[in-house]
Amino acid sequence: MNIVKIEFDRCKECHYCVKFCPKKILVNGEKINKQGYYTPIVTNMEECIACGTCARVCPEGAIEVMKDVLE
Repeated sequence: MNIVKIEFDRCKECHYCVKFCPKKILVNGEKINKQGYYTPIVTNMEECIACGTCARVCPEGAIEVMKDVLE
């Protein structure tokens, strides 16, 4: 399974990851981080293709994509 790890406290709510995810598995979340920003969440990890687009477009480097991680 592929995994998208988001460091919530580094997120600054640009939501580029939400906008550019080709599978649309990232959505605007309802939780607020320590800086007062709403952070994205992954809705369906099974749909993730581990393309890494979300990690590349994140200006804060708050996202890491891991491919084929054993559960």
